[in-house]
Amino acid sequence: MNNFTNFFKTAFVAVGVLSALSSCVKNDDWENPPIACSNKFAAPTMSMADFAAQAPATGYKLITTDQIFDGYIVSSDAQGNFYKTISFQDKTANPTVGLQIEVDKASNFADFPVGAHIRINAKGLRLGLDRGAIKLGSEDPNFAIGRIPQALVGRYVSGVCNGNGLDIQTLVPTKLNSLNDAKQANLINTLVTVSDVQFSIGEIFPVQKKYLDYDAGNQGLDTDRNIEDKLGGTAVIRNSGFFKSGGELLPKGSGTVTFVVSRYNTTWQMLIRSLSDIKFDGTRVDSTPPKGGTDITYSGSFLENFESYSLTPANLEVYPKYVNDAVLGNRYWQLKTFSNNKYIQLGANSGSGNYLTYFAVPVDFTAANTVKFDVNVGFWNGNALKVYYTTNYTPLGDITTATKTDITSEFTIPQAPATGYGTLAPAGTYTLPASVTGNGFILFEYTGASTGVTTTIQLDNIQVQ
Repeated sequence: MNNFTNFFKTAFVAVGVLSALSSCVKNDDWENPPIACSNKFAAPTMSMADFAAQAPATGYKLITTDQIFDGYIVSSDAQGNFYKTISFQDKTANPTVGLQIEVDKASNFADFPVGAHIRINAKGLRLGLDRGAIKLGSEDPNFAIGRIPQALVGRYVSGVCNGNGLDIQTLVPTKLNSLNDAKQANLINTLVTVSDVQFSIGEIFPVQKKYLDYDAGNQGLDTDRNIEDKLGGTAVIRNSGFFKSGGELLPKGSGTVTFVVSRYNTTWQMLIRSLSDIKFDGTRVDSTPPKGGTDITYSGSFLENFESYSLTPANLEVYPKYVNDAVLGNRYWQLKTFSNNKYIQLGANSGSGNYLTYFAVPVDFTAANTVKFDVNVGFWNGNALKVYYTTNYTPLGDITTATKTDITSEFTIPQAPATGYGTLAPAGTYTLPASVTGNGFILFEYTGASTGVTTTIQLDNIQVQ
């Protein structure tokens, strides 16, 4: 009888325990345990802004008294773009200052996620300007601002409690009008956002790049990717070689970017936490849109010698009958004159970056038989001109998507002189294939770079018969 009673009691307790456990879990929705929090430090003794203001212009200051202040985490190393550093600002919105703390510890996001309310007692740490940013770190014989050893992080940094768990707030990124506005010392290590932004055309064309470049062993490399905004502002998104999403292709569209402002010495480098910081799902904006193209006429017989165009500044790059499209860089085919003869010209000399520009000439391929033109080069240091025909380019549309047939080899393009200019001369005559019919374009493509081919090209007497 006693055995039966004991068994019954044991079974009853077990059922009760199981019932209690099942009441804590509904629909298999297990909640993550809250991040431990202890309110280790007393109330702040000063504002973060007042603390940061102590940083000397050079060198560092050793903090020898209890100086306690609060901040909010803006960085995250969950995706690998922040390495053994924690960036934080003094307020959840409209911050006045940001700081970075060096720690010899990885996976800091697990203890201090984005928005975490932290409290720091800086006694025993060094405060100073290190490689362009105000940092807080440990004493180190090799560095002005050293990394705090992992075992000692808790001595200086602690979470602020909200009930039994860590107080985690929603951050409001500072809205800026332009990427250039982010390049301010007071914004370093704070979270900002800019709208109407896109990756520069050179990052997605002619090759759509990834967030990271990789070496021969497929190891990610620290990589800069250029972005631009509608106001002409520019910035660099700096990605660590350990960025977990580094193999993803850069988006081609435009939209909003959110990042932590950073600076390495005098170079501004903006840091994203994850791909969710880049929301480029809008239509791409052409920062150097095609010019002309307002009076397109497809013809099988014409001669363009450019004599009808005015040399006034407003007309030097605009040809209503043709399309002048700067795909890379900001240089267009421009009207020039020499010895009372007008022509168009383009070169990369004294420029900056890469250049790729098309001059699109409309043709009725059904009626046309041949194409010819005059060409001249100046200061030749490499081939810069290619010639194509296409039948699926939409005037003023995205010329990079057009199917182009290369016919450059059908013409003679000079490869001299290395200094000065030659003279305009016929490049030869190309007979169009009978299979090419309908409306289309002859494309003159200039490709150059300020650090590569800078050859100047001149074109005149473009003739279709």
